[in-house]
Amino acid sequence: MHYPKYEYTTQRQMMHYEFISVGPKGRIRKIVEFSATNIENVYNLAFGDYDETMDSINDKSITNNGDSQKVLATVASTVYAFTSKYPNAWVFATGSTKGRTRLYRMGLTNNLTEIAEDFDVYGLKNDQWEYFEVGKTYEAFLVIRKSF
Repeated sequence: MHYPKYEYTTQRQMMHYEFISVGPKGRIRKIVEFSATNIENVYNLAFGDYDETMDSINDKSITNNGDSQKVLATVASTVYAFTSKYPNAWVFATGSTKGRTRLYRMGLTNNLTEIAEDFDVYGLKNDQWEYFEVGKTYEAFLVIRKSF
């Protein structure tokens, strides 16, 4: 994506990513994690603020740090990194709320031309996967890295 991104850290397996959101609310630690599902080669993308008390991701927190485009671009860059290491991985994502799922859909819509160069993008509607179409509402998303 052509937006500015935060630098992130990851470990050798490239399943866990961390970066810091910087804005009016301060420096907020963000986490992106990819975890295997019960379906072979399908990984769930989890994203949110780091919750110190739970030592885990809080995917319901609302940061409002004025950098949502930069944060989403950073999350997208972790998908590129993850699928570079695991090219056969299918990445599943949905928001923790309807509003967040809508935000993800808007991010895909606004960057679909660029994303579609590298990924096949699907949306889940009425328990069926279909090619992602601009203007449609989806419950979840699936991206699959194209073979080159």
